[in-house]
Amino acid sequence: MDTPENVAEAIEVLQQLGLKEYEARCFVGLARLNTGTAKKLSELTEVPRTRVYDAIRILEAQGLVEIPHSSPQQFRAVPLEEATETLRDQYEERVERLHDALDTVDVVDDGDEEPVQQIWAMTGRDAIENRTDQLIEKATNEIVLVIGHASLLTEDLVETLNEVDDEHDLIIGTLTEPLQDQVQAAVPDATTFVSGLEWLHGEHTTEDDTAIGRLLLIDRSTILVSSIMPDTKREQAIFGEGFRNGLVVIARRLMAQGLIPARDPQ
Repeated sequence: MDTPENVAEAIEVLQQLGLKEYEARCFVGLARLNTGTAKKLSELTEVPRTRVYDAIRILEAQGLVEIPHSSPQQFRAVPLEEATETLRDQYEERVERLHDALDTVDVVDDGDEEPVQQIWAMTGRDAIENRTDQLIEKATNEIVLVIGHASLLTEDLVETLNEVDDEHDLIIGTLTEPLQDQVQAAVPDATTFVSGLEWLHGEHTTEDDTAIGRLLLIDRSTILVSSIMPDTKREQAIFGEGFRNGLVVIARRLMAQGLIPARDPQ
């Protein structure tokens, strides 16, 4: 459905992918037209006519717009599937360039001794899920994960969990039996349990309360705990490491609630 909200969102996403505002407006405008002249595109997008030509020239160079030989001159966007694939390739190329550049940057060592206690804050589901995947992949012995909400059992997480080495202990807790069944079906090699942490899902919990997202304990020395904010549904987390870290010590004891005795981190 062609709505102002959809148009605005498309323009915003294109800008996030690297296009300037006029370029994004012109591309979205052409996506709504079979073909369009500079005059018609300017009227539809509210981009000054003189700036339309500049934007179209850049979009053509990026492979997003075609300019047929016609008089008066007209423009058209490439097919949507082709455009999205082109933008995806460009985005991934930029990410690879960023990785390669940062990977060669020298680390500045200030000479200070690294503290034992380390607790860091993180925000955003993508970042937290990426950190979760990295911690699981780096585990050498034991992975204990408590999932607080079914929405966090994503395809990427399931794939990461199913790639855990058979020699590792993979233990996954949930807050409800239905979610436990879902986890067991998705990750059949894991030991699953319904968490005994009653305070995570108490009787008086409401939609206005902050919900527990995930609790992850790696090798009994690294912990990640996230919560989901009730108003924005945005996930926030804290991450700590170090066997002597007080947060890890507490988490080991709390997460043991509901584990079978043989798996209890005592």
